[in-house]
This record gives sequence, C-alpha cells and structure tokens, in this order.
Amino acid sequence: MRFVSVVSPLWLAACVFVPHAQAQDPVHLEVRDHHFTPDHFTVPAGQRFLIVLDNHDDTTDEFESYDLKFEKIVVPGGTITVHAGPLHPGTYKFFDDYHPDQATGTVTVTQEP
Repeated sequence: MRFVSVVSPLWLAACVFVPHAQAQDPVHLEVRDHHFTPDHFTVPAGQRFLIVLDNHDDTTDEFESYDLKFEKIVVPGGTITVHAGPLHPGTYKFFDDYHPDQATGTVTVTQEP
C-alpha cells in the first residue's frame, strides 16, 4: 500500500513566509568621565537585546553586571557589544568594575501590554 502526501500550496506558503519578530534596536551607551550616558534605559520583558558601549575615557573600563551576568573589558576609545536577556520584569544594575562608585546604571524591564 502506498501513501501519497499532498501538501496544500497555501499551507506551504504560510510556513515559508511566516513573519519573524524583529529584534529591538541596540541600546547605545557611552562611558565618559567614569559615568554612563544614559545611566538608565528600559527594555521589554522576554526579549533578547544588545548593548553597545563606547568608551570615551582615557582609561580601560570593565562593563559588568551581576544581575545581567556579564563582564567585558573596553579599552580607551573602544566599543563593545553585550548580549542580554531575555529578562523578567524588574530593575537590573550595571557598573564599571574599575570605577564602581562613579559609573553605575540600571535597566528597567517592563511587561508589554
């Protein structure tokens, strides 16, 4: 006995052309005079996001977050990218480990309506 599978062209088209969710734009930060600008930003819950950090200091900085689970060195004049999330709603801290009393910031994660 032979079975013949017939696939509907509309079903096939739906599988091929399913729109993909677009990732949100990267969050751009800079560190200057051992302070982050901006020092606070908001992202939606449940989505991955990128943070792009430009170091305008004349010293090396270490972009770190225990809450977000990353640490990365950024040399003077350098740029780094950090992948984060997805996260639950809440507030998460980040800092420069070499200047923790000066360079601090927060991420607020909000539940989308």
